[in-house]
Amino acid sequence: MRVIFYIGIIGLVLFEIANVYFIMPMPGSQRINSIDIAYFLHTWRWAFRAIFGIMILAGALSLFQTKSSKIAKWIAGSVVVGALVLAYVANFVMAADSMFYQPSTLILKNAAENKVDPKRLVIGVEINGQARAYPIQYIGYHHQVRDTLGGKPIIVTYCTVCRTGRVFEPIVNGKVEQFRLVGMDHFNAMFEDNTTGSWWRQANGEAIAGKLKGQTLPELDVVQVALAQWFTYHPRSLVMQPDTKFQEKYDSMSTYESGKKKSALTRRDTASWKEKSWIVGIEVSSGTKAYDWNDLQQAKVINDMIGYLPITLILASDKQSFVALRRATPGQKLVLQNDTLIDGGGIKYSLLGESLQPMHPDLLRVNAYQEYWHSWRTFHPDTQQYK
Repeated sequence: MRVIFYIGIIGLVLFEIANVYFIMPMPGSQRINSIDIAYFLHTWRWAFRAIFGIMILAGALSLFQTKSSKIAKWIAGSVVVGALVLAYVANFVMAADSMFYQPSTLILKNAAENKVDPKRLVIGVEINGQARAYPIQYIGYHHQVRDTLGGKPIIVTYCTVCRTGRVFEPIVNGKVEQFRLVGMDHFNAMFEDNTTGSWWRQANGEAIAGKLKGQTLPELDVVQVALAQWFTYHPRSLVMQPDTKFQEKYDSMSTYESGKKKSALTRRDTASWKEKSWIVGIEVSSGTKAYDWNDLQQAKVINDMIGYLPITLILASDKQSFVALRRATPGQKLVLQNDTLIDGGGIKYSLLGESLQPMHPDLLRVNAYQEYWHSWRTFHPDTQQYK
């Protein structure tokens, strides 16, 4: 029975370690295709715990009822306590949703009442004429923020390890769904839905494990710009304000958006095309392409073709705000003058592609994402590189 006792202890310890290892950023864990193993362990976690628990209990009863030495009993008792402490840490201290919380109250203010530094980067969203901005400094900690905009429920998400900001409609099979942060896969945040327990990837809103594997959440158009730039085009926009309960966490994020954090997971490679280099990724119906951030800072405007579609990538004068537009024709070329776009025929557009001359149509905006290179190439393996 003593053997059964220690097998149960070792089994429980190894299980709890594995259950955390595959979904948290530990050495080697995010570089292997382990999502199926991780989901299997998570799904059957209580079965594993019950089996090992019965073995421990049976062995312990036998051990403590026999005439074992006090030292043996003390060692056994200490081992049980140690295993329980490990289980607690794995399930409560190291659990993703125990480290990152949603704001207790979503506070939104207009430009006149706003307290957020206008230089801060935001993820901007507009739906049915209503506009809102969500500072990366805040959503980077929360990972997800729930809101309703233009009559639609939305979930604003951000993964700091991938530098991916995405906004989705949390609609699954026609119903509004709730999600919790459960961990990560290939360094990207994963959310678990409350109804089926399926796991969803933050970078593209795809269910990657569980009953709903293969489904995707509807993604909304977004733009990443400095708040001042956002207010220029959306003066009536509301802006997410800090929840004072998490001020210390926000402060720890103060240098993230500028790339000055030193953490191995959230630092920046200033050289081009390295693991943690910044790129701008664009995905359209004709293909995907990555643009080096250093190149964009030098060029300011990149007129390019992605497959058969003419796309222009623009960096504003603040050197932070960027946008991608679909040009009217491949022959149309855009230049930038004081954050106003001008084509060869003299037609002028705002940075967001709105025509400043009523007789000419707007340019279509396409989603463009500032990401780490390792993230974009992982989730877009067929991407081209602009060089």
